[in-house]
Amino acid sequence: MSDETSLFGTALVTNTGELAKDTNWWGAFVIGLSGTILVIGLVGFAVQALGGFSIPLFVVITAMGVLLCFCLAELAAAMPDRTGGLPSYAFETFKPLGPKAAIHLGGLSTWGYWLGWFTVAPINSIIAASYIRILFSLPAGRTFDPFGATFGLPLSSTDFIVGLSILVVMFVPCFFGVRLGARFATILGVASVIPLLILVFIPFVKPSKLDFGRLAGFGFPDGVHGSFKLIIAWVFIFTWSVLAMEAAACYIGECRDPARDAKIAMTAEGLFGFFIYVTVPLMVIAVLGTGAALVGIDAKTVFDQYIQTLFGTNAFWKWFVGLAIVIALLLSVLNALMGCARGLYQNSHDGILPRWFGHTNRHRTPGNAMYFNLACSIMLLLSGTPLEIYIFSNMGYLFAMALSLIGYWVYSVKRPDANRPVRMPKWMTPVALVIGVFFVFCWLYGGFYSADFVLGDKSKRYLFWLGLGVLAVYFPLYAWRKADDRRRGTTAYATNPATA
Repeated sequence: MSDETSLFGTALVTNTGELAKDTNWWGAFVIGLSGTILVIGLVGFAVQALGGFSIPLFVVITAMGVLLCFCLAELAAAMPDRTGGLPSYAFETFKPLGPKAAIHLGGLSTWGYWLGWFTVAPINSIIAASYIRILFSLPAGRTFDPFGATFGLPLSSTDFIVGLSILVVMFVPCFFGVRLGARFATILGVASVIPLLILVFIPFVKPSKLDFGRLAGFGFPDGVHGSFKLIIAWVFIFTWSVLAMEAAACYIGECRDPARDAKIAMTAEGLFGFFIYVTVPLMVIAVLGTGAALVGIDAKTVFDQYIQTLFGTNAFWKWFVGLAIVIALLLSVLNALMGCARGLYQNSHDGILPRWFGHTNRHRTPGNAMYFNLACSIMLLLSGTPLEIYIFSNMGYLFAMALSLIGYWVYSVKRPDANRPVRMPKWMTPVALVIGVFFVFCWLYGGFYSADFVLGDKSKRYLFWLGLGVLAVYFPLYAWRKADDRRRGTTAYATNPATA
């Protein structure tokens, strides 16, 4: 990339470590499948807690995710040299509101997105490690609980060692560039999506086991009384997963033909994601029922029960389901280490976050930002719990989602004549604003009450404040960058990569 002059007349970007444009729409699509595959972690919790009502919730919230993908296709094609996906566009979309709005909303969006996505790596490493231990009958080893009763759950030494190994192994293709990462993602994506599609369609082989009457009325399970507070709390949790199809946008800036690839990748990701997020819970309910009918809520237990209901206990299906879920989790770990690192890199070159994040390695990938993701993931791996991480993590992620849609509206209204190789229908602009404002409400109201309904423990409301606290870390990082700029006498990125 060449030097870029901002709308405010200040050279904010001097890229010295340009990322390699080494992939196409397929690479962005298959790595982005990691977002679609997050359905396996949500479906058991959602169906048991909400019953048939989870289906319209999946339909509505996932449809919002599809619209988000379409909006991102337009922004990605209009800004082909920006990497990092959704949060990196915020810096540009909010420029019509002035420099401070662009800088701080762009920076907060990137940092919130990082908080939302990096946590996927330790969460899915924890889950995958426990499944591997069960599948291969490994001894659990000693149990330790570094955070005590305040946060997280006890973790076995075997799960920690396996989880750590997963993080390190998945880091390798990330480090060696987007081309290798896309190849790994293709293998992992095909090996997990095909089994997922089989799980959707295989009940039709045994039609006697299907009962769509269980969906009648899309009501709550027995004993669950629906309320506005409960619904918004679960909308908050849903958004952490069902919007994650947007992950494909992180790699559009590394495509060889971004204007063409953005439209294909984001459209394919959105539509395929909608299909998976609606059909998987629908078929689980049709086969297993809801509420207490589910023996467990974690992915392996749910899908083991699903297959046993159809075919009885069978060693082949046990391994088929177990390995498919583990592979799907590995794909999500791969993207979590790669994707949000691009946003940190881009904001570093925008003059917002510390220069250290903008360094690229010899393979032209954001090496420092990915090392940062790996280190933070290893620390969070010690928590041993996914659900608590969901809550404080989504205080960053949903905030970034809301800003992206509001920013799309600002950009469309304030810069209607900007060059756009891809243009969405005009009606999407006000709809994006409405959804963005709705997400802000869910972020505050649903985030505060999510612990009450998802964890069943009001004492865990501190997770809401923990998420806000981590989000606020952006401000000292920005101050660090400004102090560095003053010391160097320039806002431009370092001309020598070694000094970054």
